[in-house]
Amino acid sequence: QVRLVESGGGLVQAGESLRLSCAASGRIFGLNAMGWYRQAPGKQREFLASVSSVGRTNYADFVKDRFTISRDNGQNTVFLQMNNPRSEDTAVYFCNLRSLSSAVEGQYNYWGQGTQVTVSS
Repeated sequence: QVRLVESGGGLVQAGESLRLSCAASGRIFGLNAMGWYRQAPGKQREFLASVSSVGRTNYADFVKDRFTISRDNGQNTVFLQMNNPRSEDTAVYFCNLRSLSSAVEGQYNYWGQGTQVTVSS
């Protein structure tokens, strides 16, 4: 069983930088992507960014200039660098790991428990 554990959330002031981390336990096989999502109270969970095991990145337009995703394949860890966070960035941030393989036998989709990020003005 693969587990994802997020860390790095907390209370920050608007404009301060923070970095979220997500560590995946166990061995990860095949082409895959690790990404970040967030969900604010009363809102839908929304995609933020992802990076594949071969380095391809994808960003939501509304965070592209402020957030940066990176990945350490050796540690099975993904990071989200959040620069100039705003109060509207307050949400629970979730880590995701999913297979990009077309083979049915190789499919997986894992989620972390989430970490709270609160941005104060």
